[in-house]
Amino acid sequence: MELMPAIGSIERIATISGGVLYAIAALLLVALTVIVERAWALTWAARAGAKLAEKLRATPRIDARDLEFLRERYALVPHAALLAVLLEHPDVRGREQLLGLLDEALMLQAPRIDRGLWLLDTIVTLGPLLGLLGTIIGIFSAFQVLGNPGTVPAQVTSGVAEALIATAAGLLVAIIGLIFFNGLQKRVRVVVHQMETIKLILVNRLAARAGVPVYEAPARDGRDVALREAR
Repeated sequence: MELMPAIGSIERIATISGGVLYAIAALLLVALTVIVERAWALTWAARAGAKLAEKLRATPRIDARDLEFLRERYALVPHAALLAVLLEHPDVRGREQLLGLLDEALMLQAPRIDRGLWLLDTIVTLGPLLGLLGTIIGIFSAFQVLGNPGTVPAQVTSGVAEALIATAAGLLVAIIGLIFFNGLQKRVRVVVHQMETIKLILVNRLAARAGVPVYEAPARDGRDVALREAR
């Protein structure tokens, strides 16, 4: 029973703000959706990228079988695109050509890494503006009662106080969005840095002398690949 008066108060405040409070609630829902999805995806990508970089660093020689194994194991993270470059271009020769192909793959993955963050950035800016708009509309409504006979000052101040809730709600959404936006941006930089590191590891391990393919063909002498020993 106590819930009904609370719902009625929220509906009244939302009506006073011209419905802007509903829009702010929708922004909060979108922001939370982006935050949860991106936080999970970027955290998982960063952990997988750290493991991949460590395995590559611990392997002095990498052949096609190693690359294929790692690409399949890390297929769901953007770092795998760098491994795919070498498998798709096995005859690439020279450090500069290899760097160019890896840079191209990294740039193509960049939109995938930070997708959705533009929504969070927009919400951080839009939330306070919508709140201010709702407050202005609410103040207009509050002062309109002055024209009614028998109006007391308490009615006006009460209406202004309720109108200010829209501004508070907009600021709250912006604060939440800003905190998580900065945190997610940091994770994006971590993932991109990991990809840059993996790119250099691959170039240093695989860039061959002139006229020699960038990675060695799979050994046929039964040697144990260090990478597979690390599994």
